[in-house]
Amino acid sequence: MVLATALTGGLAGCGGVTWTPDAEAVADPSRTRPTSASPAPVTPVLPTSTPTSATPTTAPTPRATPTPRPTSTPRATTTPRATPTPAPSASKRPKPKTAPTPKASQPRTELRLGDRGPEVLALQQRLSALGYWLGEPDGHYGSLTQQAVWALQKTAGISRDGRVGPSTQRALDRGVRPTTRLAGNGIDIDLHRQVLLVVRGGQVKHVLNTSTGGGYEYERKDGSTATARTPKGSFRVYHSVDGRDEGFLGEMWRPRYFKGGYAVHGSPSIPPHPASHGCARLSNAAMNLIWARDYMPMGSTVLVR
Repeated sequence: MVLATALTGGLAGCGGVTWTPDAEAVADPSRTRPTSASPAPVTPVLPTSTPTSATPTTAPTPRATPTPRPTSTPRATTTPRATPTPAPSASKRPKPKTAPTPKASQPRTELRLGDRGPEVLALQQRLSALGYWLGEPDGHYGSLTQQAVWALQKTAGISRDGRVGPSTQRALDRGVRPTTRLAGNGIDIDLHRQVLLVVRGGQVKHVLNTSTGGGYEYERKDGSTATARTPKGSFRVYHSVDGRDEGFLGEMWRPRYFKGGYAVHGSPSIPPHPASHGCARLSNAAMNLIWARDYMPMGSTVLVR
């Protein structure tokens, strides 16, 4: 039995033909009385061939041994690769920056108070040539240049803005100059245009911006009221003060009196319109010019029209 079991287990385990033992060989020993003689060992007879009547037993197909699933190996951490930036096409590739080409200097379209440069110098030279006094040309558009531009604009009958724009430039190009009614030497004050002309030999030598009586009512120092008006007529210089003087019309610089308290004098404020109490205001520099050149000597003519 031990051998049979061993053979059975061994063949069955390898997938061989199943062996069926003989009936006697498998009788129940409990029903057979033992004899005195030891039973001869039973030699099992192995069949030499498979009986034709027996249905051949097909060896079971061995089950495929499942392939063990590999233990997952932790994937190594890798640095993500940067996505390459596609090179821009020739049409979209930015053009290299180049330094801007400096623009050619364009002529100024307008000159005004505070400007400097060769354009201002050329303006001053042109004004001086036409007789609009502004001192010595220096390329700086200062207050005296503005006074001369106002005088030109008043003579030309254009806007009195004190700037040199297209209209003023055209007046310069045309050579606009005022005329006088004086035949000899003297001072000609044009109330309508608000300019003062220094006349020598019947010719206009200098044109100065002036501000005469504004036409408003004002109170005198004695409490009386008066109208700010410059008297018209032909007068002569009868008095002068070389310095500051306080008259009933106000404070004056180096006044030259031609009628009562009315005078031609210097002032720090000479607007392009009538604004005085009745005198003819000039810039302090222009009044110094009159004194320096003795353009208003005692007894000289002052024409107010």
